[in-house]
Amino acid sequence: MTMANELILIVEDNEKNRKLVRDVLQFRGYQTVEAETGEDAVRLARERRPALILMDIQLPGINGITALGELRSDPTTRAIPVIAVTASAMSTRARSSASPAMG
Repeated sequence: MTMANELILIVEDNEKNRKLVRDVLQFRGYQTVEAETGEDAVRLARERRPALILMDIQLPGINGITALGELRSDPTTRAIPVIAVTASAMSTRARSSASPAMG
């Protein structure tokens, strides 16, 4: 199954990282929409219903883990696959906090 031409939501507060991911995905034929904050990610996911979300963990406002929890508690966004993307290693505490939201 190919996802080319599908919409992917990129959630990243770092402009250079966001551009890199966007350029790679668009080169491969994907459509993209972008959010810089967890709040915007939740709003855009509800509005646009992307096929996939690439979510940074460390975001301004609500972090990626909290945003993921909101997405999982909403029936309209619950089934959207989310891949956590972060430049820093998650602490043991952050990983254990993320586990319920990831499920």
